[in-house]
Amino acid sequence: MMTTIRDQIAQNLDHVHNVISSALARSGRPATAVQLVCVTKYARDEWIDALLECGQTALGENRPQQLDQRASKYPDHVRWHLIGQLQRNKVRRVLGSTHLIHSVDNLRLLNRIESIATEENRRPSVLLQVNLSEDGDRNGFTDSTLRACWAQICDLHRTEVLGLMTMAPVAVDAESSRPTFESLRNLAGELGTIRVQRGGQPLTELSMGMSNDFEVAIEAGATIVRLGRTLFQGLEN
Repeated sequence: MMTTIRDQIAQNLDHVHNVISSALARSGRPATAVQLVCVTKYARDEWIDALLECGQTALGENRPQQLDQRASKYPDHVRWHLIGQLQRNKVRRVLGSTHLIHSVDNLRLLNRIESIATEENRRPSVLLQVNLSEDGDRNGFTDSTLRACWAQICDLHRTEVLGLMTMAPVAVDAESSRPTFESLRNLAGELGTIRVQRGGQPLTELSMGMSNDFEVAIEAGATIVRLGRTLFQGLEN
């Protein structure tokens, strides 16, 4: 019998959830500690339909324009995550349709989000993208630049900075990503402590880990993993 798209995606989801559960158990973390965001950048509409039928409602897009288009097409209960680069002139377009922006990579962008949120009476949730390897080809705050402007970030009134996001350097094996993920966890802990001392909330979200290294990311403390190709294995492009 031919496997349907829904059956294949359901099988892939079951496998991923089992891997997540095993990684959490090894780490002594609660079974509900990690949220799966399915990256739909290259997904066909029928694949997304199958994901929703299987109960997967947290979807991630790289491009603001595609997120905006798909958010208007799918039901309101779908939670759209923007995981790709966001330019300041696209903020207004996605602010109302995005559940969480993972990729706030500089202070000017963050201030733009704050300004529009104030103007439109919104309370957007964001993560700050950190470039821990200081790779010139990647966007993000460096450790030092984030620390330098952290007091200013703590004083934002409308924008909810929930945590940090990073991408590990390209590596031959997943284990090589562990130091990057542990560094992000430690940085979030330090910055969160400072914010609590200033009367704010700790940083609770760590978006790290993709299809090739998400098990290691979970062991290092990830609360959100961003998976694409793993969920669409066995489907024709």
